[in-house]
Amino acid sequence: MRTAARRISEEPLAAKVPEITALFWVIKLLTTAAGEATSDALGHNVAIGAVVEVALIVVAAWLQFRTRRYFAPAYWFLALAIATTGTGAADTMHLTFGIPYAGTTAFWALVLAVIFWRWYRSEGTLSIHSITTHRRELYYWATVFATFALGTAVGDLTATPLHLGYLTSAVVFSAAILVPAIAWWRFGLNAVVGFWTAYVLTRPIGASLADYVSKSHRISGANFGDFPTAAVAVVAVAILVAYVAVTRIDIQQPAGKADI
Repeated sequence: MRTAARRISEEPLAAKVPEITALFWVIKLLTTAAGEATSDALGHNVAIGAVVEVALIVVAAWLQFRTRRYFAPAYWFLALAIATTGTGAADTMHLTFGIPYAGTTAFWALVLAVIFWRWYRSEGTLSIHSITTHRRELYYWATVFATFALGTAVGDLTATPLHLGYLTSAVVFSAAILVPAIAWWRFGLNAVVGFWTAYVLTRPIGASLADYVSKSHRISGANFGDFPTAAVAVVAVAILVAYVAVTRIDIQQPAGKADI
C-alpha cells in the first residue's frame, strides 16, 4: 500500500482546479464571505482562533495535495481555509502590529506581484489550465492566499479609513469587477489577465458583504453577528460544493478550451 507521503509526492494526473463557470464565481464569493466571517468569529479568542486557523489550513492542504485530480470538496475546503487564514493574516498586521490599512494593502499587493512574477518567470504561464504539476499548484495556492489577504486589507481600507462603509464598498468593488469582464468580452483583454483581476476583486466584494451582514450598526453593519454569518455562508458553500461534486460539471476538459 502506498504511503500518504508517496501519494503526495506523485505529480497530478490532470489539472487540479475547476473549470471557470458562473457557479465557480458564486462559490468563490461565498467562500470569501465565509472566510471573512469565520476568521472574525475565531478572532473573539485570539489564541484559540490562531490554533484553529493553522489546523484548518494544514488539514486542508494535506487533503488537496494528496489528490491527483481536481476533487471539488478538497479544492474548496482549502480555498475556505485560506480565505480564513488570509483574513487572519491581514487583520493581525493591523490589529496586533498597528500597521495602517493602507500599509497592509500595499504589502499584500507587493507580495501578490512578486508571486505572479516568480510564477510566470518559472513556468512561462499563469493559466489555470496549466495547474498540472506540484510546483504550479504551489504557485497557484500562494497566489490565492495573497489575493485573500489583499482583498481583506483593501475592503477594510475602503470601509473604514475612506469612510465608504461595508455595503458601499461591496457595491464599488462589484462595479469594478465589471471592468475586466467587459474588457475580456468586448475588447479582447487577455483571458489570463481578466481572470486574475476578477479573482482579486471577488475577495473585497465577499469580505465587504460578510462584514456588512455581521458587524454592528455602529460601524455600518446589519448586526447579524460573526458566528451566524459564518455558519450560513459555510452551509451555502457546502451545499454548492456537494452539487458540483455530484454533477462533476466543473471538471476541466483535458485540453483547456480557453487560455485562462
